[in-house]
Amino acid sequence: MLKQFEDKMQKSLDSMTNDFMTIRAGRANPHVLDKVKVDYYGVATPVAQVGNVSVPEARTIMIQPWEPNLLKEIEKAILVSDIGITPTNDGKAIRLNFPDLTEERRKELAKDVKKRGEEAKVAVRNIRRDANDFVKKQNKTGELNEDQAKDEEDKVQKMTDKYIKQIDEAVEAKSKEIMTV
Repeated sequence: MLKQFEDKMQKSLDSMTNDFMTIRAGRANPHVLDKVKVDYYGVATPVAQVGNVSVPEARTIMIQPWEPNLLKEIEKAILVSDIGITPTNDGKAIRLNFPDLTEERRKELAKDVKKRGEEAKVAVRNIRRDANDFVKKQNKTGELNEDQAKDEEDKVQKMTDKYIKQIDEAVEAKSKEIMTV
């Protein structure tokens, strides 16, 4: 009965975790390119679908397009994206060199991670409210008696606490990763 609400809470957690993957923490992570789209014959296509994306060194991402004429398009897409790295084009591949993050930038990123964590918690709490409304409605229509409704509300609270805890742990882990030099 409460499965649909738990699924929604899980989706909120997954969404936040996916967002965290696009935040660079100093090391080269191919997921920073997830939101970068290349104009591939008039269609906005993710970079990973137009070439081979690899991490040859700890602070370098290399993109080798399957079609050489895409080099300029990929370079242009990276320049207009918000990843903040200037691509280097050697005629065969594009390299992205990740500089060390400054202390100030690390703190900014950690603050952003906390903000995204709070947004995920708000989403989970909104789902809790919807679940409790659903239980109250069932109680009013007679599908549940008072004791059953109370048990269901307790289950909703336990579920909420579980997801809030997971969100806090994910935020803590990502903040620690960002602040590690």
